[in-house]
Amino acid sequence: MTCARCGQKRAGFVKPPFPGTIGARVVEEICTQCWADWLKQQTMLINHYGLNVMDPQARSFLTKNMTAFLFKTGASSDIDTSKKGTISH
Repeated sequence: MTCARCGQKRAGFVKPPFPGTIGARVVEEICTQCWADWLKQQTMLINHYGLNVMDPQARSFLTKNMTAFLFKTGASSDIDTSKKGTISH
């Protein structure tokens, strides 16, 4: 499989690593290495912004950033130290 994010021919997923249509798209288009890179980025976002992953707003924020990171759509949030502890823009 050629990964849509990195353009490399790499191993993909057998089962979606994420639920819903995004997970299905990850199986079709994203390699396991780029997914691992996203998980590191997600951890940085959670820690930097102090996100509670049970909060729907935090999950929405992470999902938006995941699609931007993996599929290069929309804007992803940079680690902006002036906004530490908040996800409102």
